[in-house]
Amino acid sequence: MLSSTFSTPIYCSTTDLFASRSGLIFLLKFRHDGTFKILQVADMHFGSGLLSRCRDVLPSHFHYCSDLNTTRFLKTMIQLEKPDFVAFTGDNIFGPSTTDAAESLLRAFGPVMESGIPWAAVLGNHDQESSMTREELMSFISLMDYSLSQTNPPSKDINNVKRGMFLDIDGFGNYNLSVYGAPGSHLANSSVLNLFFLDSGDRETVQGVRTYGWIKESQLNWLRSASQELQVQNQEVKYVIKTQPVDASAALAFFHIPIPEVRQLYYQKFVGRFREGVACSSVNSGVLKTLVSIKDVKAVFIGHDHTNDFCGNLEGIWFCYGGGFGYHGYGRIGLARRARVILAELRKGDKEWMGVERIKTWKRLDDENLSKIDEQVLWELSPSR
Repeated sequence: MLSSTFSTPIYCSTTDLFASRSGLIFLLKFRHDGTFKILQVADMHFGSGLLSRCRDVLPSHFHYCSDLNTTRFLKTMIQLEKPDFVAFTGDNIFGPSTTDAAESLLRAFGPVMESGIPWAAVLGNHDQESSMTREELMSFISLMDYSLSQTNPPSKDINNVKRGMFLDIDGFGNYNLSVYGAPGSHLANSSVLNLFFLDSGDRETVQGVRTYGWIKESQLNWLRSASQELQVQNQEVKYVIKTQPVDASAALAFFHIPIPEVRQLYYQKFVGRFREGVACSSVNSGVLKTLVSIKDVKAVFIGHDHTNDFCGNLEGIWFCYGGGFGYHGYGRIGLARRARVILAELRKGDKEWMGVERIKTWKRLDDENLSKIDEQVLWELSPSR
């Protein structure tokens, strides 16, 4: 495990910055070389810093191991991979280990804010177990430096007092971010990759039995609507610039708790390790069916089950665990903490970059070599398209 500090802030060169009444707004863009890199951080479980000891580490490491190891690992990953965007997929803080949720959030997200890299987060099932509700948490996260997080989608109701407020939808942290094409290309001002974030909830009671949360029908309705709207915009752009239609606009999704179908992957081919049972809701709300129907989501990135780090395919959509990142969260003695990296690559046209051609992923271990493992192609544009 290597130590790492910032001497100067790292500013993302692929992000346009402009002012608005609410502050600074970021426009996510592919790089000039046609790539866009995302760092997924799952289950930091940040508590109270030095006072929050590590779990499931070697006895020789325990006496000096704390949340600060998580902070160091995040700084190291940002320096090593130089991502264009960081996605935090829930259980960012561990509520029972802090009496001040706001302070824990500031410390947990501190390295990415120091770096100047845009980022976004969803909530897990432990974030709200301290001094803030889920709504308060997402509102606070949305106001943090360089955060693109949103409490929920804005309301489109222009006829009553809801105008300018949030859409009436279950959960907090449902939103979409667009990634625009490479600078200098015809798609420089058009979304070519969409990032959907969904709140999978925490815990609920169903017929007297406690179970994990799930993505509700109102959220799926919003996802269908947002996806359709973005795909219509994508086709309009292709018509205007007279490029051949190649595919529904590519999208990725991020949420915390896995869907029930992920359990099926134990009996199928997968890349990575299936080390523990899938802790999902007893309710199947039709997330997979919805994702298949909208056609644009190529991969989903989840957390929750810390020692699972595999990617498996369900009906043409990849589901990938980030792997446990935080040292205050449970793990397995001798098993290195880890992070997932996602790389989207554009198709090279005759004269310029076009739409997304390929999505790849790999993991980095917090070991002496920061080992890169399990690199794979998740999705690739069909040559016939």
